[in-house]
Amino acid sequence: MKNTKSTLLILFLALGSIGLKAQTGEPLSLKSAIDIMLEKNFDIQIVEKRLESSKLNIGLGSAGFYPIIDVGAAQNNRYDNAKAVVTANSRDESVSNSIRPYVQLNWTLFNGFAAHIKKDRYNLIEDLSEGNVALVVENKIQAVVLAYYQSLLNIEKLKSIEKVKKLSSDRFEYMQTKQNIGAAVSYDVLQAQNAFLSDSTTFLLQQLELKKSLLNLNLLMGVDKTSEFELSDNFTVLEADYNFETIEAQMMSSNKTITNQYINQEILKKNTAFSRTALYPNLRLSSGSDYSNSALLYDGMTRNTSYSYDFYANFSLSFNLFNGGNTRSAIQDAHIQEEIGQIEIEQMKQSLSNAMVSIFDMYSIRKQLLNVADLSLEKAELNLELSTERFKSGAINSFNFRDIQLVYINAEFNRLEAVYNLLDANTEILRLSGSIISEYE
Repeated sequence: MKNTKSTLLILFLALGSIGLKAQTGEPLSLKSAIDIMLEKNFDIQIVEKRLESSKLNIGLGSAGFYPIIDVGAAQNNRYDNAKAVVTANSRDESVSNSIRPYVQLNWTLFNGFAAHIKKDRYNLIEDLSEGNVALVVENKIQAVVLAYYQSLLNIEKLKSIEKVKKLSSDRFEYMQTKQNIGAAVSYDVLQAQNAFLSDSTTFLLQQLELKKSLLNLNLLMGVDKTSEFELSDNFTVLEADYNFETIEAQMMSSNKTITNQYINQEILKKNTAFSRTALYPNLRLSSGSDYSNSALLYDGMTRNTSYSYDFYANFSLSFNLFNGGNTRSAIQDAHIQEEIGQIEIEQMKQSLSNAMVSIFDMYSIRKQLLNVADLSLEKAELNLELSTERFKSGAINSFNFRDIQLVYINAEFNRLEAVYNLLDANTEILRLSGSIISEYE
């Protein structure tokens, strides 16, 4: 009875594994995954809409280059009932109507070049918004690359576990055959069965990890969670020989975080210049035209109509002589903010330089670790191959063979993790150096 239950359980695990493994979908390369992400990722859509919104407020009109023109009309209707002036004990009635259309122009002709400074600042804000979009795109590309390779890592781990599970299954069947002919005891069969059940459990859990990583990839790409893809790229890494001085110089000129900070520093300089415009006089023009048409009707008399119109152009010049030192304080504060921005640039440059040193050293170490993992896996594969034959010949017992299986799976996992870690370090170098977009575009 116990053997029947065990066989059914093993069969259930095997069929469940096959059912999950059989799920396939549309082929998906890393390049395609990035293209889909650039089009559908929610965060990128949001920052692009914000950029589109910011561009609506950077025209010459917003900066103050153009005049403000208002048009309108005022219409009045009045009925009067008053005591008559000529005849006693009588009243006069009158009805009056008037309409007054007008057009008015107000234009600041000079305000210390504030309009030019505002226009330059708006252009810089647009550049900063585009830089923020590029920064989000960089981070999302890095996230998709790592999510894609994380899924490939889980697929390769699944293959390794399946390989060991197959060995455990063969070992279990082998021990059952030996028990049937009286060459093995129940204890040996039980140990083989436990090993196979353990590998089957690990296999199912790894399938769950794969599903989670694929769901994360779908989320980053902005596609529905039910979308299924078959990852078509290979889980390999091309080792690069980076020169630290070259990659650091590229980082200082192309890293999106620091280039955005440079733009922000220029904005601070424009703020200082804008605060100085308060020291200059303001010259304004106010011009327009009025037209008035009115009608007056007394009771029992003929309607009296009249009209008038005028044009005017007035200039006003104003200059602030004293406002309690507020203008000077504003200029000094803007200058201080500019100095703070420069200090933040130096701090950022040092922080990025330290980060590049760290990731550069990590990349070098991880290349060596991958070489060690390759060698360890090669030895473990050979040992497993030889031990399989020795186990069948009775040269080693089931405990030793299981230990060798575990050594192999650990070596395989270590090698896969070493590949992923090197890919991770390489992607971070590309992001820090500002070349990740060009690398995967």
